[in-house]
Amino acid sequence: MSWIILFFAGLFEVGWAVGLKYTVGFSKPLPTALTIAAMATSLGLLGLAMKELPLGTAYAIWTGVGAVGTVIAGIILFGESMALFRLASVALIICGLIGLKIST
Repeated sequence: MSWIILFFAGLFEVGWAVGLKYTVGFSKPLPTALTIAAMATSLGLLGLAMKELPLGTAYAIWTGVGAVGTVIAGIILFGESMALFRLASVALIICGLIGLKIST
């Protein structure tokens, strides 16, 4: 169950990272409130997952899911680059996440 909680914590990390873009420097109240809620939810879920998972593994998975998800969201929502080297770098992060899951 901790792995599922950790995955959702990573998804909420994507939500707040994307939300930061929509706050326009925290000048828009609704996106700002939603971003802060996503931050709190992400950290809360991370804390719950860390009850059973090792610190280093949980934190690395959390940031990795957030990083990969944010890159994907940037491509879809903001038309960011899909350069081969960029996608290969994301693939390496995914390989690292799988390695951490397998080794735990």
